[in-house]
This record gives sequence, structure tokens and C-alpha cells, in this order.
Amino acid sequence: MRGEPSCPKCGGRVRAPGLFADSWQCDVHGTVHPLQPVIPPSVEALGVVVHRARVPVWMPWPLPVGWLFTGAAFAGDDRSGGRATAVACSGPGPLGGMGELILVAEELGVGLGARYAGMDGPDPGPYMSVEKPPQAKVLAAGRPTPLWHVSGSPDDRAVFAGEAMGLWLWAVVWPEQTGLLMYDELVLTDLRDAGAEVDLLPCGALSPRILEP
Repeated sequence: MRGEPSCPKCGGRVRAPGLFADSWQCDVHGTVHPLQPVIPPSVEALGVVVHRARVPVWMPWPLPVGWLFTGAAFAGDDRSGGRATAVACSGPGPLGGMGELILVAEELGVGLGARYAGMDGPDPGPYMSVEKPPQAKVLAAGRPTPLWHVSGSPDDRAVFAGEAMGLWLWAVVWPEQTGLLMYDELVLTDLRDAGAEVDLLPCGALSPRILEP
């Protein structure tokens, strides 16, 4: 596990603000919000992400039966706060086998969701057919939120995206057939607004998906 910040778009090394720049810099993508090292799953670690976040920290709540929280990450620094968050969950897929889900909330242009989606980013807009009916819906912070299938991702995953609370919401699911999970109108809670029930969150082993998109 890398112990230093990286570019949220490509995973490359970033330079901290210094004499010649007042922002984090990637040699390929220029100014970025640095992706902080992924935090192994625990209630305490999740609290770190929630405390730093300036965007929602989405979690299916209650979790689907048999599913576990398997990792969290955020992009940003102490000065800017978390401008993108990612939460991973794993559990039995609707058609058997194990499934994995990563939910990303991010500001425009951060590029973390596109990285997990395996796409050129930074945003899903050009890859969404919003003139057609949405393929999935979730209840995000109590509001019905349409999600559209995002084209152009690798065949091993299903990618959906939409807008929630004025920010991008990505749902990336492995394997592709586990995307059926998204048709069950998942209820998503912004953990910044959650109460003591988060202490009961079931945690599993760290997901390799969130560690290395």
C-alpha cells in the first residue's frame, strides 16, 4: 500500500505545493486534488474520511444482506478538504459469486470516478445518454436520484453516474452482472449526516479494487 499522495486521475506521483506552485501538481495532469493513501476498513478510519470530506461520503445503508464495508479513500489535502470520496463495499452478487461496489462523490473535474471506471475522464457527462430514461435509480440522502449507464468502460465492470447534491455520483460495480444490484433502488446515506448506527458497520478485508483501480 502506497503511503504517499498520488494523482486521482492516473495514480502517478504528485508534487506538494512549494516555491513555484501553490497547489499539488501531476506531471501529466497539472493541478490536481491529491488522492490520499487508501485507508483500511474500520469505523475509525471511515471517520477520518468523513471528517475531511467537503462532498458526500455515500454508503448503501442499510447494506445489502451479506455485504461489508471494504475501504475508503478521499482526494484533497488539509487545506482544501476532501473534494472527492470513494467508499468500497463487497458481498454476494445477485447472480452468485462475489460482487464489489465503489461509490464516488466528487466535484467537477477531479477525475477519481473516471479512474475507478477505467475511462478517460475526468467527468462522465460525455458518456451518458441523458436524453434517454435513466437505467437505474437510487435514493440519495432521501432524494430519488437517476443514474445513467456510462459507456466506454472496460467489459469487466458496470458503471453508472448521475448528479446528487450538485455533485457527480458514480457507482462502479464488478463484475458487470453485479450491476443488477443497481436496479433495486439502493438507499444511499451521506455518512456526514449519519448517527451512532455507523458504529455497527460490518467491516471486511480491504478491497483491492479501491487500492488499485
